[in-house]
Amino acid sequence: MRIGITCYPTYGGSGVVATELGIELAALGHEVHFISYSQPFRLTGRETGIFYHEVPVSNYPLFEFPPYDLALASRMAEVAEYYHLDILHVHYAIPHSVSALLARQMLAEQGKHLPFVTTLHGTDITLVGMDHSYLPITRYSIQQSDGVTSISAYLKDVTLANFGITRPIEVVHNFVNCDVYKPFAEKDDDARAKARARFAAPEEFLFMHLSNFRPVKRIADVVQIFARVAKQIPARLALIGDGPDRSTAEWLAHSLGIHDRIHFLGKQDRVNELLPLADLMLMPSEMESFGLAALEAMACQTPAIATRVGGVPELIDDQGTGESATQGTNGLLFPVGDVEGMAEASVALLRDPERHRAMRLAARKTAQDRFCSTRILPRYVSYYESLLNKPKL
Repeated sequence: MRIGITCYPTYGGSGVVATELGIELAALGHEVHFISYSQPFRLTGRETGIFYHEVPVSNYPLFEFPPYDLALASRMAEVAEYYHLDILHVHYAIPHSVSALLARQMLAEQGKHLPFVTTLHGTDITLVGMDHSYLPITRYSIQQSDGVTSISAYLKDVTLANFGITRPIEVVHNFVNCDVYKPFAEKDDDARAKARARFAAPEEFLFMHLSNFRPVKRIADVVQIFARVAKQIPARLALIGDGPDRSTAEWLAHSLGIHDRIHFLGKQDRVNELLPLADLMLMPSEMESFGLAALEAMACQTPAIATRVGGVPELIDDQGTGESATQGTNGLLFPVGDVEGMAEASVALLRDPERHRAMRLAARKTAQDRFCSTRILPRYVSYYESLLNKPKL
């Protein structure tokens, strides 16, 4: 198949998933065309079978804001026509599904059929889409999509309830390449120790957090949790990513006197090489429609201390609540803002090597059994084929 993919190319979950999907599809022999305003950050430009098409946006004095959605629709139609695309897959409803709808209509005037799939990722539904300025067009573009997928059952239910959607929505969870995101082999303990020495001494535990540092990620909670942990056990924290709340985290770390124990690593292209070095992942988000960062860590045998929000319980199995949140098999879940509980549970877990090892193994097994790309990719391919085989109206 020739597949067009549009996403936000920035450091965020939807862009990561879309890019990794394109890479995996190309590895299966499909031809993939990314259409966006800049090249997705996880693409190197050297992948076989992947092509990038930039969307130029004119900045006329008449326009207070450049009409990216219209430029995108035009470019989608051009690429689809020139490269004979079979299907478009757009990630994040606003404005991508609207642009895809326009492109489909433009091509239909020429007698060409271009179905498109919209994948819902989270804030396009729970935040942007719920804005009254966007709700009608978001609802319409979802309804008009040839296919709609959601990254979690939670997000599907929210979409159906809040938007009054009547068409089917297929739940296809986020995924991870388990051959890329993996722990060090036991025989490579020396290599792991050497790599880990950049961030922590052998006797210190290493915590990690990975996000775009937006308010919803509650980066201040990460620092607060770590501050409590560092008072009880020798530990270091590595923060991967960047964003609007980075300065807040830096200020807080200095004010708590722990800045010398925290590594601000900024944006990293090869997080798969960092995550296996950690003992625990901290993800105290206010909302996560799935929790891709936690999954990537789990695949690397690093369990997550996270919040019981959105689609996270579809990934992390922990039946406890509040103070009893100690029953998790592959990670631990807590209420939003419970920094004390997350800190205490982290310390207790790391002081119990046998339980920590069991949780590390369970985290990896969850990724392998349910969320590896080898399990999820065939579902996407099958879904594309089902849409292409539908009778044309």
